[in-house]
Amino acid sequence: MSRRVGIVAVAQTEYEEAKPAWREAEITYQIVEKLLEETRLSFAEDGTGIDATVTCSSDHWDGRTLSDIPHGEVSGAHLRAEEKVSSDGINAVIYAYLQILSGHYDVVLAVTTCKESQTVGHIIENLAFDPVYQQKIDLDFLATAALQANRYIHKYGITPEQRARVVVKNRSNAKNNPVAQLRKPVSMEEVLNSTMLAYPLRSLEAKPVSDGACGLILASEEKAKKLTKKPAWIVGMGQCYESHYLGDRDLAECDALSLAAKRAYQQAGITNPLRDIDLAEISEYCSYQELLWSEGLGFCGKGEGGKLIDKGVTQIEGKMPVNPSGGVLSGNPTLVAGTARVAEVALQLMGKAGARQIPKARTGLAHGTYGPCGQHHAVLVLQA
Repeated sequence: MSRRVGIVAVAQTEYEEAKPAWREAEITYQIVEKLLEETRLSFAEDGTGIDATVTCSSDHWDGRTLSDIPHGEVSGAHLRAEEKVSSDGINAVIYAYLQILSGHYDVVLAVTTCKESQTVGHIIENLAFDPVYQQKIDLDFLATAALQANRYIHKYGITPEQRARVVVKNRSNAKNNPVAQLRKPVSMEEVLNSTMLAYPLRSLEAKPVSDGACGLILASEEKAKKLTKKPAWIVGMGQCYESHYLGDRDLAECDALSLAAKRAYQQAGITNPLRDIDLAEISEYCSYQELLWSEGLGFCGKGEGGKLIDKGVTQIEGKMPVNPSGGVLSGNPTLVAGTARVAEVALQLMGKAGARQIPKARTGLAHGTYGPCGQHHAVLVLQA
């Protein structure tokens, strides 16, 4: 690629079950304020400031049409370049990345915000399904995740204990993350005995309702080196969609993720992910997904995600630390989850991850997903 693009600054709110005192745009502004303060940038149009903004929000989750208007007003979009993404927030980062690669801009702000607490997620997610047949049987992402988990268990023999180990690991990691929503570690017994939500998934195996925001500033190489001593460079990118209808694919596989990862690895020059990548932040809305997505990312063979965690490979001190931040299971809102994964990898590569820092981290992977059963996947590879 002709230009190098780096992440130069990261900001996250504390993720909480509810933020009733703050409107969505006010939460966005908290992120923008932090980023401007860290970089000392402004929205100047003379080539010295932020050139463009990418916001990520949802009309459905925000409860209004043109949801980007209030977010854009507090993030430099008034009478300036602004684009909206309404999907997982990793795509907002990718959009900003491509804007800089195109040569149109040198510095771009990407920010994602969601308040899940102000609506009923089941209703919002049901709208993602076919209105003639699937909406009428009351499907949402949790119900279809349960279908996927059952298929995965049936085909590959994934056990309840292997799923529970994902939760125990990520909640243990979250205690070192000051912005994580759920920072209290849990035991195997607590996970295995928690309330059944949709068989076989229990309450501690699914992400909590969450409010918050995350943002990043990306810059061309020339600008990045002036803005920070240690940018996190984006070196590989891949995206792919699965079929809309769940019955058209084997839910125990994640072909779209495999293809997205393959494209990102080719760009980044990665031939052996388990050897070449120092850490990964994976969007696991449910426990089994970290195992299945690990397979799609090539960290192990098909059906071996359970063995991967049994061997301790994905522990924070393991060969491939997965979700040292605590992951989505420890509390990130829908949409924000993917942006937070990129932010966490960037912090690791910049050496700013605090108590959750992976020593000598040089290459990291960030993953985002949206839609039922991993309908869409995106992968970014970053390097120090």
